[in-house]
Amino acid sequence: MSAKRRVTIAVIAEEAGVSIPTVSKVINGRPEVAPATRHKVERLLQEHGYQRRVSQDDTPAGLVDLVFAEIESPWAMEIVRGAESAAHEAGASVVISVLHTHAGPGRDWLERLAARRTDGVVIVASRLSTGVQAQLSARSLPFVVVDPEGEPAPGVVSVGATNWNGGLAATRHLLELGHRRIGVISGPADMLCSQARVDGYRAALETAGVPLAPELVRRGTFLVDSGHDQGHELLSLDEPPTAIFAGCDLMAFGVFEAARQRGLRVPEDLSVVGFDDLPLSKSAWPPLTTVRQPLQEMAALATRTVLGMGKGEVPETKRVELATELIVRESTAPVE
Repeated sequence: MSAKRRVTIAVIAEEAGVSIPTVSKVINGRPEVAPATRHKVERLLQEHGYQRRVSQDDTPAGLVDLVFAEIESPWAMEIVRGAESAAHEAGASVVISVLHTHAGPGRDWLERLAARRTDGVVIVASRLSTGVQAQLSARSLPFVVVDPEGEPAPGVVSVGATNWNGGLAATRHLLELGHRRIGVISGPADMLCSQARVDGYRAALETAGVPLAPELVRRGTFLVDSGHDQGHELLSLDEPPTAIFAGCDLMAFGVFEAARQRGLRVPEDLSVVGFDDLPLSKSAWPPLTTVRQPLQEMAALATRTVLGMGKGEVPETKRVELATELIVRESTAPVE
């Protein structure tokens, strides 16, 4: 059997039927390559597992790129705090990029990344195309996804939380207080964490022998306004819920406002549970019962992992889920 040919830029160029400079432009995120050619080269880079040869002069830059789809929320600030804390401990700094889309990093971001040296990339709550994976791998740039929107591709390292357990714990808490009409407001249907929290809610009802009422299951957007709007709809039902589990704290705050506008008191008339345990949850009125998602710890672990991968360390597991915890405060009470 012949020895396997080492994968070089020349090999990729030969198979793609393009020049070596063209492959180099794709690897370095340069824009002057036709889309069809770029796609062919990226596919071959991915298939061959191409890794750029690292020069002895390549020393760590002390930078971690933290990439968000959106950043206009306290949730994102918790991620930033965790990443910056871990980077500081390692003597590194964090560069924050905001994509303004959940579709994942695109060409513009890749070109900016090529313009600076970085030790690794932490991508938060967005999708990661095979093309972007190929370009990151071609540059020998390790990457970790925090709270992935969908099921991570094989080989992608990710850090999340036990969302199913969190949904289960939130709903069981309300069941133990005697509630049987329990509404749920999830996040977007195409987000993995949203579905997992609703699945936990369904499992808790089923275990307790409480039939699932389809009209009590609503979709939101993880924003205050959607919690308000969906809360209004739930409370407008002929048989409204006595409790609502909101898929994030921001939506729970929206439910608070919807209840207030309808003359309902929390928790006397309506119990509310959130998810995240943002700093605002303690100072809300009433203080919010919520499921603590260890956001700072998730970001810190992802940052330490990507820095370790940059040093040649291999993560023990590709998928890590940190434990959630129910935090009981004053927004829940026994049903009257």
